[in-house]
Amino acid sequence: MLSRIAESMFWIGRYLERADGTARILDVHLQLLLEDPWLDEDASCRVLLGVMGATVQDGLDVPVTRRQVLERLAYADEPGSIVASLRAARENARRAREVISTEMWGSLNTTHHALPAGRRPAWGAHEFCDWVRERVAVVGGIADATMSRDQPWHFLLLGRSIERVDMTARMLASEDLRGSSGPAWALVLRSCGAYQAFVRAFGAAATDDRAVEFLLLDRLFPRSVVHALTVADACLAALDLVPAEASRRLAVHDDARRLLGRARTDLEYRPLAEVLADPVAEMDRLQRAVSAASEAVSERCFPQASARSWVRELS
Repeated sequence: MLSRIAESMFWIGRYLERADGTARILDVHLQLLLEDPWLDEDASCRVLLGVMGATVQDGLDVPVTRRQVLERLAYADEPGSIVASLRAARENARRAREVISTEMWGSLNTTHHALPAGRRPAWGAHEFCDWVRERVAVVGGIADATMSRDQPWHFLLLGRSIERVDMTARMLASEDLRGSSGPAWALVLRSCGAYQAFVRAFGAAATDDRAVEFLLLDRLFPRSVVHALTVADACLAALDLVPAEASRRLAVHDDARRLLGRARTDLEYRPLAEVLADPVAEMDRLQRAVSAASEAVSERCFPQASARSWVRELS
């Protein structure tokens, strides 16, 4: 398969998941600001921008408002925003027209043309986030139903899984969530789309630590870190990115699989108390691992590709 096609499919998966995850986090954050009159809007907005990797002005005399957060993370024409991610997904789909279905292209194209062009849409923030989640789900469902399980599919799924790990880690890295006035675990779970699945699994036993454990280690929930790392590893195994002789002689034979496997086993086989002792540092380490794995895939599969980044790449 051409490296151009592999790169495009990989980034379609990443950009779609980025738009979906950002919409979820943003929607819950804005709803919390409306419901909790005692919440410090400036501090909360700064924390959210930090979680999403956006630069924040250091001047304490210039408060950050929910409107500014909405503009930057949803509508702004800059890396990392919802609008920019959806447009980038459509552009990559245009480059990979020969391997995606007509239905998938049509869905991405329809989404692209419905995006606000240099202005805020007529609907409100909540409606916009709902629309984004719905459009991403439609595109993902069409891809699941119409794409063969060949190399393009595995690159698409690999990109989606790597981005999903990064988005979940960003949410769990927020120190502010553990000290909010409401139930912090509910906010975290809703931001990751995991609230109902968690309540079904644990019911009244819901606590902050149990919620973090669910989002990190649950093998059945598709947005958990361990599940996404497992899917990414399976995609890399299916792609088999090294020569056949090396793959027969070595158990783990490429850098990306080694990085993702180490990150997964480090979570699975350590006591949860160690992870929870410093969740910010642990999530930062996890983000660095998936960023390095993404770079390893890029160097091996599409070395001529131009460098892409969200807002910042973790070094």
